[in-house]
Amino acid sequence: MTTLADDLMPPGDGTSDGDGEHTRARRRKRRNRIILFTALGVLLGLVVVVAGGGWWLLNRYLGGSNIERIPGAFDIPEDSRPADGPEGSLTFLLGGLDGPDVVDVYQPGAARTDTIMLAHFPDGRERGYVVSIPRDTYIDIPGHGDNKINAAYSFGGPPLFVQTIEQLTGIRMDHLALIDWEGFRGLTDSVGGVPMHFSEPTVLNDGSELPPGHHVLDGEQALKYVSVRKQLPEGDFDRVRRQQNYLRSLMDELMSSGTFTNFGKMTSVADAVGDTVRVDESLSAMDLAGLGWSMRHLRTGDMTFLTVPTSGTGWAGQQSIVIYDAERADQLWNALVNNDMDAFVDANPDLVTGRQVR
Repeated sequence: MTTLADDLMPPGDGTSDGDGEHTRARRRKRRNRIILFTALGVLLGLVVVVAGGGWWLLNRYLGGSNIERIPGAFDIPEDSRPADGPEGSLTFLLGGLDGPDVVDVYQPGAARTDTIMLAHFPDGRERGYVVSIPRDTYIDIPGHGDNKINAAYSFGGPPLFVQTIEQLTGIRMDHLALIDWEGFRGLTDSVGGVPMHFSEPTVLNDGSELPPGHHVLDGEQALKYVSVRKQLPEGDFDRVRRQQNYLRSLMDELMSSGTFTNFGKMTSVADAVGDTVRVDESLSAMDLAGLGWSMRHLRTGDMTFLTVPTSGTGWAGQQSIVIYDAERADQLWNALVNNDMDAFVDANPDLVTGRQVR
């Protein structure tokens, strides 16, 4: 049966069985460290590739086995989940894992979520909100009591990770996405590097510094930029801000660099996306196509990046923790689902990540 995607695919651009097996083999070897913050960049890269690149890309990169599916992400009792969000809204949970290479990272005990983000898009897709939750935030994990939020994945894999975030926020997660560690460098390099401007000397994870001014970071430099924690005044809080700031610049580059008028560049980005992103089993290629179309006018200026409200750091026994500000955070979650974020942001400017960070 011939589909619209088949009709639009240029002759000779199909992927052979051998190529597909090679791709799957490479992916199986990568049971590795996964970095969260690029999940949104890759996810939106995936979306804009579909919107800008045409249906043949959907068929080649999204319709087959190139994208790995996360098994059982929503194997959660329905009566323990929040109600559906407002009609037309969409919420992604984005997770980056820190675990050894030799294990199946989907299994309990194999890994923890190094960083966590929610990406929420109201009906109409005219705005988007990305909320980071620090990995050491101390909250209740269903069935396991109080612990750092990053332990949820270790205790119960993807389903408990999703359930923990849903219990914390009262928001139903529509989809889950994870991203391969190598994909961060690959996606960055596929767009020719990402321009950034620093107003002061900027330390990297290897101890080197970038001088003030304009820079185009390649994948390796970008990884060193967003991995810094101990050298920054506010540690993990500053690292989260760097991650968000770089993510915004990456999205800018994806959307404004002529990617979708340059066939070679478009396929390079699509290759980087299709080879690294993992999504839940319910997110079909057609869903991604519809999402791409609905977000075709969204730009980074329409995105607001925030960090969940906290009350600083403290101790739980011998563990250093981040203290969750439940009252203020509940205001944030309620503003998200009630489409009242403008008022919340105006009242809480300290939570918003600007374009200049440490």
